Amino acid sequence: MSRNRATLIGFSAILLWSLLALFTIGSAPVPPLLLNALCFCIGGTLGLVWVLAGGGLARLKGVGWKVYAFGTVGLFGYHFLYFTAFRLAPTAETGLIAYLWPLFIVLFSGLLPGERLTWRHVLGALTAFAGAALIVLRGGVALDGAAAPGLALAFLCALTWAAYSVLSRGLGRVPTESVTVFCLATALLSALAHLALEPTVWPANALGWASVVALGLGPVGLAFFTWDIGVKRGDIQLLGVASYAAPLLSTVVLVLTGIAAPSLAILIAALLIAGGAALAASASA
Repeated sequence: MSRNRATLIGFSAILLWSLLALFTIGSAPVPPLLLNALCFCIGGTLGLVWVLAGGGLARLKGVGWKVYAFGTVGLFGYHFLYFTAFRLAPTAETGLIAYLWPLFIVLFSGLLPGERLTWRHVLGALTAFAGAALIVLRGGVALDGAAAPGLALAFLCALTWAAYSVLSRGLGRVPTESVTVFCLATALLSALAHLALEPTVWPANALGWASVVALGLGPVGLAFFTWDIGVKRGDIQLLGVASYAAPLLSTVVLVLTGIAAPSLAILIAALLIAGGAALAASASA
């Protein structure tokens, strides 16, 4: 598979993540860890069907337990830290700090063999981050001391996903089918965490269940498989910068569906993110 094709496949994960907010809203009032368990179970089952259909079960048996532990820690750790951060500090700033991971991917990628980090990569990532900040913080800033633990967990959350994405590059020979096990293990751990920490509340109607299924098939399912291909074989620096399009596209989806109102901030954010991605792309050319 060519580098450009793998990068395009990685982009599909970003497009799928842009639907995360819409389907999450539709899945209410399911608590986050239960939603995580349901969605990763669906995503893992989807992967299992793919593995069995392609005769790849033997390939899964050939993957070491350390790789499975790494992938499970990456997926479960990120989501657990993300949900816990928002419980302790349900603010826009929490979301912005959690969304430092694309910038960290760009910066950490400079440590990878064969990758070259330039000032255009860094400036492009910072420019795109500014655009994402306009989206996340458009409701205003409201910091207080009580939010500090949540903000710290949000920072760890960003580091976790960036580390998972960048270190996956070194596992290029590990088949993408292994993400199936990551998802199923994450579903199990999420279910256990849910039973320990949350009340059980199921979707209220058919729309709620449809939203859960859509999440499991797309943003919390297929997206992790295509992201794995992108970060292992594609342009990881460009993917990192382009990831800042996810909150923008998510907001656009909410505007198109009438859930959010259009604004000048969205337009400016679009220009910043597009400009940052273009700058990073020029450095990768």
